[in-house]
Amino acid sequence: MVGSRFTEMAAGMERSRGGGAGCPRTGKSWWCLAVLLLSVSSLPAASGLVEGLYCGTEVCYDVLGVSREAVKLDIARAYRQLARRYHPDRFRPGEPGYEGETRESAHTKFLLIATAYETLKDEDTRRDYDYMLDHPEEYYQHYYTYYRRQLTPKVDVRIVILVTICAISIFQFYSWHSSYNEAINYLVTVPKYRIQATEIAKQQGLLNRSKEKGKNRRSKEEIREQEEEVIRDIIKTKIDIKGGYQKPNLSDILLCQMVLFPYYLTTYLSWYASWIYRFTLCREEYGEEEKVYLIRRNMKMSQSQFDSLEESSKQTFLEKRLWIKDNYEVHRKQQEEEMKVKMATDPRMKRYRRWMKNEGPGRLTFIDD
Repeated sequence: MVGSRFTEMAAGMERSRGGGAGCPRTGKSWWCLAVLLLSVSSLPAASGLVEGLYCGTEVCYDVLGVSREAVKLDIARAYRQLARRYHPDRFRPGEPGYEGETRESAHTKFLLIATAYETLKDEDTRRDYDYMLDHPEEYYQHYYTYYRRQLTPKVDVRIVILVTICAISIFQFYSWHSSYNEAINYLVTVPKYRIQATEIAKQQGLLNRSKEKGKNRRSKEEIREQEEEVIRDIIKTKIDIKGGYQKPNLSDILLCQMVLFPYYLTTYLSWYASWIYRFTLCREEYGEEEKVYLIRRNMKMSQSQFDSLEESSKQTFLEKRLWIKDNYEVHRKQQEEEMKVKMATDPRMKRYRRWMKNEGPGRLTFIDD
């Protein structure tokens, strides 16, 4: 680059000798040539050593005293030797071999040695550094490569995502299990279910109190605790809790859902294609399962919400043929009208509206002490 620039300047001088705006055809032309040579020599040469990148204006290989062909073992050996020499805990000013060195200068050299070792011990970083030395003109590319590697997380992003999904799944299962236990604890206190569970336990011979004597005799508290545990187990077994308080299932947590997603997607696509073929192309009649699905879709309810409804309500929906869109719209409007009438005639709603009108949050009152 510098040689081509010098050639162009020399050619320009040769052209100017024929008379023109350049130096006159005298001995002063040599003086102009000398000035141009001095200017060219003062131009900054392209260098791959940039302050703030890697070892700065020092070559990392020279800092460790190794060649560019050195292997990892040679680089590590050179680093250990220099680190022992300039380590702040080992450095002793005034000792032989440390002439002219101060504690501050030794600390600076130690940091430079550590930076050089961190740069050359990693294959990828060393490759980027060698590329910078061989292509000094690509300044912006070197800055981008350096800071991208510095700011990139050291841990694999895939591992972070997997750990996060596992943590969310564990929290999900624990939360659902707590909700299920709360529901069981509540059902144990309900007389209706407690009496039924007690009768089942007596029929199975689990609550027959036999007279215990000697060392095997239990206290009343121990007997009561055992009976409570028996009733609780029967309620868990006999009652099918649905909705948000249903028994937790491992297949419902996030991790299993993501693992089984291809299977669910394939199943849904095959089911949808079968639905189109059977009921759109072949015009088959809907079965009870298909009718229930259409009713749930018209009501915009999830599977767990629909399962939590009573069987009598589901049977009423089937009798009213709510899988037909027009029938469902009529049913929805009737429900809305009934709700309006109930709200207008319910004494509690009247008291609520009266409170909102007179003492509600939209009114400012001042109370005198």
